[in-house]
Amino acid sequence: MKFLWKYLHKYARRMSLVMSIKLLGTLLELLIPYVMEHLIDHVVPIRQIPLVLIWGVGMVGLAFCVRICNVNANRLSVRTAKEATFEIRRDLFHTALNLSGQQMDTVGLPSLISRLTSDSYNVQSFTQSVQTIGIRAPIMLFGGIAITLTMDTGLASILCIMAPVLIFLVVFISMKGIPLYDKVQRAMDDIVRIMRENISGIRVVKALSKESFEMKRFGQANHTAASRDIHASIIMSLPGPIVTLFLNTGLTIVVLLGARRVNAGVTEPGVILAFLTYFNMIMMGVMGLNRVFMMMSKANASAHRIQEIVEIPEDLLPLPESEAASAPDASYLIFDDVSFQYLENTASDTASDTERFAGGARQQCLEHISFRVQRGGSLGIIGATGSGKTSIVNLLMRFYDPQQGHVFVDGKDVRVYDRDELHRKFGVVFQNDVLFADTIRENISFGRDLEDQALEFATRDAMAAEFVEQYDDGFDHMSVIHGANFSGGQKQRLLIARALAAHPEILILDDSSSALDYRTDASLRQAIDSHHSNATTVIIAQRISSIMNLDEILVLDEGRIIGQGTHQHLMDTCPVYHDLYYTQMGEVH
Repeated sequence: MKFLWKYLHKYARRMSLVMSIKLLGTLLELLIPYVMEHLIDHVVPIRQIPLVLIWGVGMVGLAFCVRICNVNANRLSVRTAKEATFEIRRDLFHTALNLSGQQMDTVGLPSLISRLTSDSYNVQSFTQSVQTIGIRAPIMLFGGIAITLTMDTGLASILCIMAPVLIFLVVFISMKGIPLYDKVQRAMDDIVRIMRENISGIRVVKALSKESFEMKRFGQANHTAASRDIHASIIMSLPGPIVTLFLNTGLTIVVLLGARRVNAGVTEPGVILAFLTYFNMIMMGVMGLNRVFMMMSKANASAHRIQEIVEIPEDLLPLPESEAASAPDASYLIFDDVSFQYLENTASDTASDTERFAGGARQQCLEHISFRVQRGGSLGIIGATGSGKTSIVNLLMRFYDPQQGHVFVDGKDVRVYDRDELHRKFGVVFQNDVLFADTIRENISFGRDLEDQALEFATRDAMAAEFVEQYDDGFDHMSVIHGANFSGGQKQRLLIARALAAHPEILILDDSSSALDYRTDASLRQAIDSHHSNATTVIIAQRISSIMNLDEILVLDEGRIIGQGTHQHLMDTCPVYHDLYYTQMGEVH
């Protein structure tokens, strides 16, 4: 909970005010049965109606004050909890945006979503409750016992015997719930992952008639999460019936003994009625403590999961130039004997994210990759799926660092650049890139405050103007989530327009024309050559026609370069490229 206090300490005054108001309201609530006892035993017997009315109005006034205190305390507690949770979500989201590629691979997107939603909700609920129930419950419990001791020590001794046992039971069982709720939240990560995969790929699922298969897969994850949640809930709900049994037993004893004491003239009837009310308050206090401890168990597990992300040390920080490698020549983009492996997560489901970062095997991806691209030059990369094409882009933009070799941009090791400084050089369309649920204008400008003229030029160069201009609202036309209201080719052209809009120094197109027909693809390449000739261009493609006119082409196979050079050079020296060309172009050997 130290992590949570980092966000709550600035609200200490407000929280103190909430607790003070709640304390006052609870103390006033405790006075109501005491006033009732005095009214029944001492005021009613003297038969003075005005005095009875005065004490009755006093009880109503106490109830009204209790109501006012509770309403104001609850409002302030909700405000504090929401503001603190807002800051937690903000920091969690900020950290998530700045995770390195390896850190993101380790944590996983579904887990991040779960922490931003259900985990932060658990923290918010606890923060709200601890300011109200956390004050009211113990005051109800101990205050009720203290007042009953002043009224009848013999009857109150029953409560004094039961209270420590019940408190120990609640605390002990609640401590057992913390690891159980951590497992529940990790199971929720799997549910979010499967839901996200199916919602994103719903068309594929329907096209292949795999609804029943995916329902079974979701059902298994849902069953695991439900089983863990039920197990945790059963453990955490054990104090409830036990507390009720103990208190009802005590209440029965109080009624029996109280009746005998009233008959014997030792105790007044109003005392017994007050005792019954205080028993109910004490029961509410114990159940309130049980609820607080249950929420604390959930919040503790959730806060720990959030803390794991928020306090992840920033990765891939800029290096001092004195520690970085020197560029071997003046080329604009350089890969110098680069080898790279992705981290393969092998940690168990119960391991923390810190342990996951420490563990894991390496999966070889790139081996001894070297190439040079001059400023304003162009590079094409082609190869089978999984050959390492996109990994080159990931290293170039420093989403990862290689295990061997160095990557240089504009004569400097990429590790020297500040992340934003490096990324401003790029305009990029990733494989399976996304459009957001916003206007075409915002999807292209993407918060860069670009003028309409720049958007018009970009859409024209990307061959997107022909369909954007057909909309009555033009650039204000809305895209639904993932751009589902556009065809595949239209989406790719809007994404290319986004990459071109700011006239980047380096243009990367990662399989960004796969949905374009050959004529549109050719027109796109011609527009880039004409209007973005100063940009250094890297094109990853499956079509040879998209890269055959570039300055240099790499042919990759299982992370190794098996061909490098111009189109004609590869036709003469690389059998794989040669065969691929004739297969795609339909020409006879």
